[in-house]
Amino acid sequence: MAHIPVMTAEVLEHLRPGGGGLFVDCTVGLGGHARALLEAGATRILGLDRDLDALARARETLAPWSHRVELVHADYRSLDDVLDRQQIAHVDGTLADLGVSSMQFETPGRGFSFHRDEPLDMRMDRSRGETAADLVARATERELADAIFAYGEERFSRRIARAIVEARQDAPVDTTLRLASIVRRAIPRRGFMRIDPATRTFQALRIWVNRELEGLDRFIETATARLRAGARLVVIAFHSLEDRIVKHTLRALERREPLVRILTRKPLVPTDDEVTQNPRARSAKLRAAERLT
Repeated sequence: MAHIPVMTAEVLEHLRPGGGGLFVDCTVGLGGHARALLEAGATRILGLDRDLDALARARETLAPWSHRVELVHADYRSLDDVLDRQQIAHVDGTLADLGVSSMQFETPGRGFSFHRDEPLDMRMDRSRGETAADLVARATERELADAIFAYGEERFSRRIARAIVEARQDAPVDTTLRLASIVRRAIPRRGFMRIDPATRTFQALRIWVNRELEGLDRFIETATARLRAGARLVVIAFHSLEDRIVKHTLRALERREPLVRILTRKPLVPTDDEVTQNPRARSAKLRAAERLT
């Protein structure tokens, strides 16, 4: 499946790149949103991503605008440091699309999907950090259960953690299909199941490996602080845990002083037509805020 950036029309509506200026795409991915911003009038794009493979693809996507694009291998939570190194005080708009890209799911060897048998990696930045297999090998049963419950909202987390610990005594749990098989056997089958029983556990491990919730609130504070007056921040989240942090942090910033004006009292969601064309957009929630003087 080709990469289709999520909710592009809504991103452009809220970031308003038509007047030009410098826009930061904090999770540039394959470059779809950045390309749309440039086509709509953005003068310059600063693109961040912690996935080197994604940056290489973004470089191809944005090649026609290469003189107006700067791509940086960095985690979005290091936005302050990146802007300081670039000697940029304020920007004209910031976007963070927090989802996992189609490329990451579909590229063999990444370990995000249980539809192929491959090493259990799951790192967005493969140049550093522990893999999911490393975490599964070293974590205690309690740590596994707590992570699967907290990050996957999986009610059978304790059964799953116990099954993983028992299984790893026989052989390492270091491939996607081995883990998925263990999880499926641990969960009671009760008629039709809307999603694969392994889905929530895989989500939980991915969030844990990549520290996806850690520092998200501080990122939002930093991103709004680096906006020019009248400039806007757009954040797209893909599960309730992320969206809850985005919502509460923006509300706190709106009450404090206030620093921002929230533009989306309820999150925007994709249209039915978009979900039909791009099923992975179905869980997206977009929130936006404008920096006040």
